[in-house]
Amino acid sequence: MNGFSFSIAARDKAARTGEIKTPRGNIRTPAFMPVGTAATVKAMYPGDVAALGADIVLANTYHLMLRPGAERVAKLGGLHRFMNWPRPILTDSGGFQVMSLANLRKVSESGVLFRSHIDGEAHELSPERAIEIQNLLGADIVMQLDECVALPATDEVAEKAMRLSLRWAERCQKAFGRPNDRALFAIVQGGAAEDLRIESAKSLAAMDFHGYAIGGLAVGEPQEIMLRVIDAVEPHLPSHRPRYLMGVGTPDDIIKSVERGIDMFDCVMPTRAGRHGLAFTRFGKVNLRNARHAEDNRPLDERSTCLAARDWSRAYLHHLVKAGEILGMMMLTAINLSYYQELMATLRAAIAASRLDEAIAEIREDWARGDA
Repeated sequence: MNGFSFSIAARDKAARTGEIKTPRGNIRTPAFMPVGTAATVKAMYPGDVAALGADIVLANTYHLMLRPGAERVAKLGGLHRFMNWPRPILTDSGGFQVMSLANLRKVSESGVLFRSHIDGEAHELSPERAIEIQNLLGADIVMQLDECVALPATDEVAEKAMRLSLRWAERCQKAFGRPNDRALFAIVQGGAAEDLRIESAKSLAAMDFHGYAIGGLAVGEPQEIMLRVIDAVEPHLPSHRPRYLMGVGTPDDIIKSVERGIDMFDCVMPTRAGRHGLAFTRFGKVNLRNARHAEDNRPLDERSTCLAARDWSRAYLHHLVKAGEILGMMMLTAINLSYYQELMATLRAAIAASRLDEAIAEIREDWARGDA
C-alpha cells in the first residue's frame, strides 16, 4: 500500500515505538487519539488539539450517519474539510453502538437495524454500508463493522458475536477494495474467552488487514480481564501491523497496555472528565470541585506544557467549575488532553532509549506522591 505504512523504530521488551505513515500526516506510536465522535473534540478547537500533541483524532460512523449524514459531509468536501482537521482521522464503524444502544437495534446476518436515538427513525447498517459511510466521510483509517458484546457474557454469546464479526470482516474487506491512500483495520472479538480471542486473532491475521484492533473491552470489566485478553491475543497479531486497543483508557491502563505491545488508544475519559471538573495531572487525578482548592493560588502543574495547567490558579479553575462556566470545561479538557499526550511522548521516548521500566517507575512515583 503506497500511502499507508507502519514501521517500528525501537522496542523495549514487548513495547514498541514507531510511526504510521499516511498521506495526511504521520502518527507517532504509541498514540492516543482524542475522541471527536460527532466531528468535534468537545470543548476544543481542532488546532488546539493538534498543538497539544495529537497526530490523529477519532470520529464515529454511527453518529455522523445520523447527523449531519455521510452524503452531506461528502458533498461539503469530506470530514477533514468539514471539521477543519487536515491530519489523519480514524472512524469507528458503529460496532460499539450495537452494544450500547441494545434497546434500539436488531442484529442479523445482513447487518444491524438501528432506531436512531435522536428521532427513532430506522436505519440499516450493514458491513457494506459501514464501509460506504466511512469512505464518504473520507476517513484515513476505516474500521470493520463488528458486533461488540457487553461483559460479562456467556461463551455462547461471545462466540456467536465473534463468528458474525469474522464474516462481517470478510465483507468489509471486499467492500473496501484496494485504495492506496487509506487503511482498513480488523477488530478482534470473543468476550473474555481467551480461546475465542485467539481464534478471532488468527482468522483475521490470515486475511491480512492493514491493522488490528482489540475490541469489546473497556466496557466495565476489571483491568485484570482486559490485560489477560491482551496477553492472549498479542502473540497472534502480525508484528508488522499496528495494534489498536479500542476505548482504553486510564493512564494506568495505557501504560500496562503499551508494556504489552499496543500501539494505539482512544478514550472519552480525558474530555469527559474535563467537562465534569476532574483533571489528570502528573500527580494523579485532581477534583477541582473540592472546596480545598477555593483559595489555592498554585497552578495545577508548573511543569506542564499546557498553559491552562501552568498559568492559572487552582482557585480560579475551582471557581469556573463551581460556577458551571464553559471556560472551565475548555481549560480542563485542554489540561487532560495535554497530560495524555505528554504521557504518550514520555513512553515513546523511554522505549526509544530502552528505559521504559525506569520511566514508568518515575510516573508511578509522582502518582504515589499525589497532589500535595
